[in-house]
Amino acid sequence: MSSSVVVADDAGRVQGSRVCEASRALRSWRVSLSDVQRRVIQCRRCPRLVEWRELVAREKRAAFRDEEYWGRPVPGFGDRGARVYVLGLAPAAHGGNRTGRVFTGDRSGDWLFGSLYRTGFANQPTSVSADDGLRLSDAFVAAAVRCAPPANKPLPSERDNCLPYAAEELELLRPAVVVCLGAFAWDAACRLYGLRPRPRFGHGAEFEIDDGPVLLGTYHPSQQNTFTGKLTEPMLDAVFARSRELAEGLAKVPRS
Repeated sequence: MSSSVVVADDAGRVQGSRVCEASRALRSWRVSLSDVQRRVIQCRRCPRLVEWRELVAREKRAAFRDEEYWGRPVPGFGDRGARVYVLGLAPAAHGGNRTGRVFTGDRSGDWLFGSLYRTGFANQPTSVSADDGLRLSDAFVAAAVRCAPPANKPLPSERDNCLPYAAEELELLRPAVVVCLGAFAWDAACRLYGLRPRPRFGHGAEFEIDDGPVLLGTYHPSQQNTFTGKLTEPMLDAVFARSRELAEGLAKVPRS
């Protein structure tokens, strides 16, 4: 299997026109992560998501009524030489959609960056605002869907509109490991790499793509999982410790 990043639809068909064009653009124009981030922020492809993210930004939560919400798509964040790519579901309505940085300003982010700090990927355990001094080393964090969706449930069409951004990031970074936060992110990673049949998701699941990265699965650090004990700090730390072990034992995926 090639390490090239593709996107497959629900029937398993590779969506060649969109993503192959993006891949050709990467090779021809040497698109940078800054270019991808700029286009993410400007994106208005999904009318339902645009309406929702902007509504939330206007109405706000009472606790944040004096803050100015970001209210736009949330780009990826991290080390531009990262060997570990962390893929989540989507920004939280009053987290990333408020602060403008992925997994920032919500309890899922507290768990994620706390674990990244304990395992040596972050310089601090907290992530409260885009200007709080957080820096990542050897890790890059992004979401499969870049806008906050109603009820935290993006539509398949919205997922498919967004995945080419992750495809471009992965083409640029060529990570050794992709850590998938939850089943949605695992499914998205499988689509990005055109995996058929798709390997089974589970906490601690590993799947090595031929000439590509290793997929690592973990339960999502949502309150539903952390409050019930389905996901504990040692469980999450073990996944990121494993990602470091794999990254240090694997060279960067060679470019085609």
